[in-house]
Amino acid sequence: MTDVKYKRVLLKLSGEALAGEKGYGIDPATVNSIAAEIKEVYELGIEIAIVVGGGNLWRGEAGAQLGMERAQADYVGMLGTVMNALSLQDALENQGVPTRVQTAIEMRQVAEPYVRRKAVRHLEKGRVVIFGAGTGSPYFSTDTTSALRAAEVNADAILMGKNGVDGVYNDDPRKNPDAVKYEQLTHMDVISQGLDIMDSTASTLSMDNDIDLVVFNLNEHGNIKRVVMGENIGTTVGRKK
Repeated sequence: MTDVKYKRVLLKLSGEALAGEKGYGIDPATVNSIAAEIKEVYELGIEIAIVVGGGNLWRGEAGAQLGMERAQADYVGMLGTVMNALSLQDALENQGVPTRVQTAIEMRQVAEPYVRRKAVRHLEKGRVVIFGAGTGSPYFSTDTTSALRAAEVNADAILMGKNGVDGVYNDDPRKNPDAVKYEQLTHMDVISQGLDIMDSTASTLSMDNDIDLVVFNLNEHGNIKRVVMGENIGTTVGRKK
């Protein structure tokens, strides 16, 4: 294996990342482009797990605000993540990358049910594992799913690709040109300062299990590979600075 910083990673992709410039739905060209980026990392010998969100198709909170029962709205969102997972699987397989989709809600005709030991075995066998349907329970975000699955499969780091944002700032850089970017943070910094990276449950899980979080710009070609190679891009969140 090439000299790399992380040998087993969990890549967190937002649903919006699959929508491309449209901002909604699934854009096949964008999904194929992301798959090509993942293939570059796969060819380094990195073991890759992926959690994909569903915000390009549905948001449970938005449904709840419109009067839908919150748990039901969240279940709809979980099904959206499975649609994204299957789309990403197809793109990866078409590029010669072996994959497995595992879902927290059983739907055996299209994916395996989530089993931790089987997921780890797939990773050891060189398959990319895509986790769909969140945790299988309402009220938990895909950020929390990422932290949970990363701990369960003993990932070295969570790689959080953002659309057009190259790290963590003290304010929204798209609205405030004077926003300051952080290169290093601790999980406690994120929690105590209320930084908008991932929800508090996910941050606490990552801190308790000593898992690095790297926030970077997904839209710049080659960035996933740069992160696993140890280049100092984006913002790294860990136990210590």
